[in-house]
Amino acid sequence: MKAIFPGSFDPVTLGHVEIIRRGAAMAGELLVAVLVNPDKQGLFTPQKRVELLKDACGDLPGVSFMIYNGLLADLARETGVRLVIRGVRTSADLDAESAMARANARLLPGLETALLPASPQASDISSSLVRQIASLGGDVSPFLPPGAARALNEMYRQKKASK
Repeated sequence: MKAIFPGSFDPVTLGHVEIIRRGAAMAGELLVAVLVNPDKQGLFTPQKRVELLKDACGDLPGVSFMIYNGLLADLARETGVRLVIRGVRTSADLDAESAMARANARLLPGLETALLPASPQASDISSSLVRQIASLGGDVSPFLPPGAARALNEMYRQKKASK
């Protein structure tokens, strides 16, 4: 079976890596898709996000990576995938992910979504929180794979130096 794990991954966190590992074990093949939202300006380019994902978990068997501009339902249709893997940390995540799952199933009947609860160690990690910590000079290493932590710290060092 093949599944898609979509997200912005800006940057990839240890919580994302956990869901990728679990999703790959469940599905056998997992397509990690960096979805591009034209309404959002990301910190890292989509290409850099894929690079950081590959650095963090590219050695996992059955895991592949791509960038996609468009609806998740369209990606699933184009790839023939009928299972989406999503991680949930909080009840707010559960509500939002459930609504998205219902919308995707309407856009592509037969598309299923499996919601995986985050482990207690990862339940408080979000990319936006990690970006905020880094922007204020805090240590992000407990939340990110080493390559992503280095890239994020360097990004904020450059921003600070250019001011």
